[in-house]
Amino acid sequence: MQEMHLFEYAVIRVMPRVEREEFLNVGVILYCPAQGFLQTKFSLIEDRLRAFAGSVDQQELTDRLLAFQKVCNGRKEGGIIGQLPVVSRFRWLTANRSTVVQTSPVHTGLCYDAQETLHRLHEQLVL
Repeated sequence: MQEMHLFEYAVIRVMPRVEREEFLNVGVILYCPAQGFLQTKFSLIEDRLRAFAGSVDQQELTDRLLAFQKVCNGRKEGGIIGQLPVVSRFRWLTANRSTVVQTSPVHTGLCYDAQETLHRLHEQLVL
C-alpha cells in the first residue's frame, strides 16, 4: 500500500490594489518534505487578468512569478533565497507581503504524489 505524505500549499494571488484586498488566483506553491518537493505552477489567463486589473503590466507580473519558480528550483539561479534549505524557501515564498503578488495562508493536506497534487490544486484553484 502506498504511503500518504503531509504537504503544505499556498495560492499565489495577484492583488493590483492592495488597499482594496481584491485578488485573482494565478498559481499554487506546494511543499512536501517527505518527497523533497517544492514547486510552483502558475497561469496568467490574459482575458481574466485584463478584466480584473487592466493596468497591471503582464510582463512584470510574469517576471515576478518566474522569480518564485527560481526560488523553488533553488541553486544559484534562485539568488540568495534559492540557496536556503527547501523548507526555508517555502516559508520565505509564503511570508506575508504587501505587494502586487501575494500568497494565501498556508494550508495542509495528505497526498501520495506531490506533483499530481500540485496539478490538481492548480486546476481547482486557478483555472
